[in-house]
Amino acid sequence: MTAIGGSTKLLSVLGDPVGHSLSPILQNAAMGMLGLDWCYMALPVSAAALPVALEGLHALGAVGLNVTIPHKQAVMPLLHGVTPLARRIGAVNTLLRQPHGWAGDNTDMAGFMAPLQRQGVDLKNKTALVLGGGGSARAVVAGCSALGCGRILVAGRDPQRLQRFLADAQCLADHLEGVPWSGLDAVLDAVELVVNATPVGMSPAIGDCPLNPGQLERLRPHTCVYDIIYTPRPTTLLRQAGARGCATIDGLAMLVGQGAAALRLWSGRHDVDEDAMLRAASAALETPPEFHGPSV
Repeated sequence: MTAIGGSTKLLSVLGDPVGHSLSPILQNAAMGMLGLDWCYMALPVSAAALPVALEGLHALGAVGLNVTIPHKQAVMPLLHGVTPLARRIGAVNTLLRQPHGWAGDNTDMAGFMAPLQRQGVDLKNKTALVLGGGGSARAVVAGCSALGCGRILVAGRDPQRLQRFLADAQCLADHLEGVPWSGLDAVLDAVELVVNATPVGMSPAIGDCPLNPGQLERLRPHTCVYDIIYTPRPTTLLRQAGARGCATIDGLAMLVGQGAAALRLWSGRHDVDEDAMLRAASAALETPPEFHGPSV
C-alpha cells in the first residue's frame, strides 16, 4: 500500500464481526504491488445498518466493497443488479461501483478453483466429494462443476437439510448426488477430490476432524484433499491426509484466490500478484507461505 494521502481511494469488507478478517492484509499487499493509491479496510456493519452503510460508502467514493457473514444474502435486494453467477450461487461477496449504487458478484467460486488450477489438479470427468451442505458448499459445488467433474457427491449429517441443499443446488451442477454421513465409507476410496466445507476442525477446536481414522485410511494417495478452513494451518484433516501422501490445499489459498478475483474486477488489472497476497496473509498467521502436500 502506498502512503495514504488526500487522493487515496477507499475499499472495504463489511461484516459483523469482521475484525478477524485477513482481507485488508492481503488486499493492501497486492494493491501496493500494483502501485494503486487505494486503501482497504475492515468495517464492522450490523445487519440493520447495512443499507445506510452502502449508501454512505457510495457517496464517499469507495472504489469497491466485499461483504461477508452475515451479509452475503441480505445484501442482494439492496443492489443495482446481480450477476447470473451470484444469482445461481445465491450469495454476493463482491460489490462493484455503479453510477447510482452497487452491483453484486461472487468470487468465491473463482477463489475455490484457483489453487486447484494452480496445482494442476485435473478433475475432468472425475468424482468430487463435498463434506457439508451449508452456504460455502454452494460455491464449492459450482466450482467442481466448472472444472469438469463428472460426478459431485455432497455428504451431510442432517438428511432433511441435505435434501433441501440438493434440490436448491441442481442449478449449480449436473450429476449431483447426496450421500448420508453414514455412507461415507462406501465412497471415499472412489473419489479424486475431497472438500471439507464444514467448520469442523476450525480454531479453537483444532483437534477435530470431519473424517474418522478409519475413513482417512480409505483415502487413496492420489486423492486431493481441500479444507476451506485456514485456521489452524494445517488443519487436522490436512495433516493426516498429507501423511497418507495425499495432495492438500487449505482455505488460505481459497481466500487469496477470491480476493485476487475481486481486485481484478475493481482494478481491471490482470497482473495481481497472488504470491504477494499469500505471503502477507501467511505472515499474519505466522505460517510458511506454501501449500501443504505434494503437487498433483
